[in-house]
Order: sequence, then C-alpha cells, then structure tokens
Amino acid sequence: MRFKMFFLMLIFSLGFSAYIFAQDKKEDDEVLRVDTQLVDVPIVVTDKSGKPLLNLKQSNFVVYEDGKKQEVSDFSATSAPFEVALLLDTSGSARADLQLIQRAAESFINSLRVGDRVSIIAFKAARQDNKSVAVSEVLIPLTDDKNKLKNMLAEVKTSNGTPFYDGLARVVERVFSEPPKEQFRGRRALVALTDGVDSTSVGSFEEAREMFEQAGIISHFIQVDTREFFEENLLGDCQSAMRFSSAQIRRYYRTFYPKSRIEKISGFCQLGDFERLDISRRLYELADMEMNALAKTSGGKVFPVGDLSEARAAFSRVAQEIGTKYSLAYYPSNEKRDGTFRKIKIELKGVPAGAIVRAREGYTAPTK
Repeated sequence: MRFKMFFLMLIFSLGFSAYIFAQDKKEDDEVLRVDTQLVDVPIVVTDKSGKPLLNLKQSNFVVYEDGKKQEVSDFSATSAPFEVALLLDTSGSARADLQLIQRAAESFINSLRVGDRVSIIAFKAARQDNKSVAVSEVLIPLTDDKNKLKNMLAEVKTSNGTPFYDGLARVVERVFSEPPKEQFRGRRALVALTDGVDSTSVGSFEEAREMFEQAGIISHFIQVDTREFFEENLLGDCQSAMRFSSAQIRRYYRTFYPKSRIEKISGFCQLGDFERLDISRRLYELADMEMNALAKTSGGKVFPVGDLSEARAAFSRVAQEIGTKYSLAYYPSNEKRDGTFRKIKIELKGVPAGAIVRAREGYTAPTK
C-alpha cells in the first residue's frame, strides 16, 4: 500500500514538473517572440509580360535573410486590406492646379477596395515667429469612410514651400504611430503625389528614410515633372524670379560640393543664371534618386507623370499595384540587436517561368 502511494506521488510529481517545464518553455518562447522583431515583407509577382500573378499561396514563396532561409510566420493574399497615407504636395507649380489634385485624389479614394483605410496629409501655409512658412498637416486619420475622405479633400490648401521630408516623418509619427492590427500587418503604404524637391523641411531625408525602413512602409510616388515650369521662372531679375530657399542652397553645396574651396553663396540674388540652373538640375536629380531609393528598398514603385493632368491615370495604376500585393512576415533567425542592415531575398516556387518578384529588399536590425 505504501509502495502504491509512493508510486502515485512520484507520477504526480513528475507530471507536475513536466507541466511546469512546459509552461516555462512556453513563456520563454513567448518572451523570445515578443522580444524579436517580426519582419514584414510586401511582395508583387508578375509574369514575364508584366501582368500580376494572383491566387498564389504561402507555399509559392521562400524567404531568405542574408542568405539564410527563414520560417514564414504570417501570409496575406492580395485580397487583404491596406492602410494608405495619401500625401499631397500642393506647393510650387501645383498651386495653380489644386482642383486637378483634388479630383485625382478623389478618383484614387473611389478606386480603393472594401476594408482599405486612408489618411490624408497635405502642406499648407502657416505663421511662425511672425513669418509665413510651409508645414505638413494630417487632415484626417486612417478611415474607410470614403465620404469623409472626399469631404476632407476640399480642405486641402496650397503652400509657399515644400516640407516634403517633414511630411514623410509625419506619416510615421502621426498616421502610423500605433502598431498595425493583424489584418494590416505588412500592408501599410505611402502614396505621395509630389516632385520630391524639398525646400523647407526641418528634418532630413536620411532621418525620414530610416523611419520608413524601421516601420516597413511601402512607398509609392507619383512623380510630377515640374522642372520646366520652375526653370522658366527661375532666371532673370532676382526680385521677381522663383527662388530657391536658403535650405536648398545649403543642401546643394553640402551634397554635391562638400569639399570644394569655392566660396559658398547663401543668398539667391548672389547667384548667376548658370548657378541657378545647375542648382535646379542637381536638386531634381537628388529628388529623383531619393524617391527611387525609398520605393525600391520598400518594395514600392515610382510612377512618373509629365504634369498634373496625368495624375488621375497614375493614381489608378497605384491602386492596381496595391490590389496585387502579397505580404509575408517572419521572425529572423539572427536575433542579434546590432543595428546592421539585413538583406531580404524572395524565391518563387511553382510559378510560370519568367515570373518576376518585387519585394522589400532589407531592413535595419534594432539596437535595443
């Protein structure tokens, strides 16, 4: 009898210990998962003619980080909803075409699917320290109410400058400040209508790019060509000409002639026509490079347009692009928090020959 009681107590003790061990392991696993960054990867797959391949499954994708295969934790098909930050640049030449911008943005909102949510960010003129300045403003937070969004488009104003980099920062800090709900994981996007030439931002492109990389936001740009309009009004009498801001002149010298010993001019009226044209050319090249870099690394795309009359058609292409994106997520096998850049590669399986994949190219590991 005593032996039987001892045996039962032993079994109970072993079972209880196993239960405690399993619970501790489960809690350890959960702590590890919470402490490890889940990496979201948006993906577009097209056939060799450029037509999107739909109805693919998780088994069609293999993800590698720095050459090492990763285990996919989450997968969303193309039908899953998106959250979109719609950034409208109403500075420069766009000021004369505000209604074109509003109508094009309205057509974009109408083309979105059930469940998609949109926020609108725009530039406006404001008074600071008794001076007129251009600032970026979130007009409406994320919502799927199309009537509210279209009504808010009527509130879009014009600005006398382009705080483009600050506008990008607002997207991360204000629109996407909270972690996404499960259905929107890896499905957050910026759609910006702009020429990308910043003139008045307090922050820098490098700061905005780092924020976007950390947040995993897909970047799409409808790139409006305003260079000809700008340069037509750039030359001649400096009092009546369209001017560069002091920030643009400093950016020009800092970016393109950082080690030059030539005297750096700070005032627009000190610039001759040759210098004005060179600054303009360089700043537009810089904007083109920045937008393409942000789009490429995030799995997004740049849609060039000749002028704002083409914006509506470009918005339609962006909406189609968003509607054909897959997304997957994984916990990196490399758990180091060392701030290094990790390369992501997506391999396709069981798809037609010649298929092309476009995806997020990498991310910077956290340091904390």
